[in-house]
Amino acid sequence: MNGTYEKATTGIIKLDLGRPIGGSGLTAIDVLIVELEDDEGRSGLGFSYALGAGGPAALVAAKDLLAGLVEGQSITSPQALWRRLHASLNRSGRGVSYLAIAAIDVAAWDLHAKRTEVPLGVALGGDLRSVPVYGSAGFRPNMDPTAAAEQALRYVERGCTAIKLRLSGNHADVVQMRGVRAALPDEIDIAVDVTEKCDLLRARWLASACADYGIIWLEEPLPAHDIDGFRALANQSPVPIASGEHLQGQVEFAPYLKAGLFALAQPDLAMMGGMTECLRTTQLAEACNIPVSPHFLPSLFVHLAAACPNIRMLEDFPLLEPLFEDPVEMAPDGTLTARGTPGHGIRLTEDARRSLSYA
Repeated sequence: MNGTYEKATTGIIKLDLGRPIGGSGLTAIDVLIVELEDDEGRSGLGFSYALGAGGPAALVAAKDLLAGLVEGQSITSPQALWRRLHASLNRSGRGVSYLAIAAIDVAAWDLHAKRTEVPLGVALGGDLRSVPVYGSAGFRPNMDPTAAAEQALRYVERGCTAIKLRLSGNHADVVQMRGVRAALPDEIDIAVDVTEKCDLLRARWLASACADYGIIWLEEPLPAHDIDGFRALANQSPVPIASGEHLQGQVEFAPYLKAGLFALAQPDLAMMGGMTECLRTTQLAEACNIPVSPHFLPSLFVHLAAACPNIRMLEDFPLLEPLFEDPVEMAPDGTLTARGTPGHGIRLTEDARRSLSYA
């Protein structure tokens, strides 16, 4: 199917979360929006984000990439477009450019799926399926154990079979894990996320403490760059290690996957540079027999799960979802299934569009 990327629009939404969220205490997000329109009037919506600073720089990068390599060009497959964009970074590196490419890539996939009149999951090479969701929202470091248990039980009532606590790498973590484990049915899995707060000594102590409460995975115990620390921890930890949301692209992920340092891989849409690189990296993880649970955005990643059987769980941590019109809802059995409409099915609300600053 021939055609042209006739028009490209970029903008940014300053999303105020109102309070500290998650293990890092995030309070605001810069959401980068890209819309691609073909010469027949079809459009694809893409988005990316900077958690903290970096949104304006990503917006500049997106405008530059779109003007030089996309707008007015013949439409090609999203993977071919991604490689073209990536090749342009030969002397500038990934950095904020990957955040920009992520938004362009999602828009290209949405447009491609609409042009071929299939859901994104099918365009990615899969069949739509229901995927279990674990509960991740509403937990914070040093949380009162009773409050944490109440939030966990709310997820159980919604059908989730797993939840994830936020830890600090100190003795308060033990109290929280003990309280939540005692409150939950035995069949409910508990994962924990310490958000890169530990050194190797503290990570080993925490892993040992996690084993006492049957923790299914310990997430981000060390900074992402510390591959030697992950190697030492993976060889001795009594609980599985999960990580990956701070790694940029397959080139950074590959050494961890090939060495088996992650028991669970967790790619992030923006850091990976979009769906194309998430697909490639998830397929590499499959070859290494490693399951994947992408970092938040279940409404989008349920499509990737259609093409990648090793995506075993999606994360319910609604950061961007307030910007989406009629997002896909979790079923009573705690699973998520993509709608069968063409594209990824994500649309911005009218309020989100009104808050969009175009560039």
